[in-house]
Amino acid sequence: MQLPPFILASTSPRRSELFSLLPVKFRVVASDAAEVAPEHLTPLEVCQLNAHRKARAVAKKNPDALVLGADTLVFLGNEIFGKPRSRADAGRMLWKLQGRTHQVVTGVSLIHLRRHQEKIFAVSTDVLFHPLTRAQIKNYLTKINPLDKAGAYAIQERGELIIAEISGSFSNVVGLPMEALRERLSRWPA
Repeated sequence: MQLPPFILASTSPRRSELFSLLPVKFRVVASDAAEVAPEHLTPLEVCQLNAHRKARAVAKKNPDALVLGADTLVFLGNEIFGKPRSRADAGRMLWKLQGRTHQVVTGVSLIHLRRHQEKIFAVSTDVLFHPLTRAQIKNYLTKINPLDKAGAYAIQERGELIIAEISGSFSNVVGLPMEALRERLSRWPA
């Protein structure tokens, strides 16, 4: 892939790890854009908007770089499950998700400001949780740190304890839909 200098506008170690699987040199620059969730937008639109806001904030300071911003949220119907505020909040989220299928949506924004090039897309993956008891949820929360994870869980960290099956991109649930990203980058800027 022949791309301009690349910036990942995310301090997520999971996104950096996934992105490092691509044959692309990149650096990480934290975005200071605040996340928003306007009620009139769909889950995919919320994630795309936040990904765009993050990428644009970094691109304004680095106009010659190709900047990737991403935002991942968990949705059950129209209810958003972002990062929990506490372990009790994490337990509440997992209790609501247990035994049900929810969606993990990641919005991705690629921006090269100097060339006025931009691509925004979102990927949704269905995740089915096992039926869980409160004791199983409490046990799971002792094994991971849920506070930096949308929906209070991580598929790659003992996910087998809570997840029955997924339909769609595994890497999307981790935080970056690699299949869709590879495809977009292979055609960049088209």
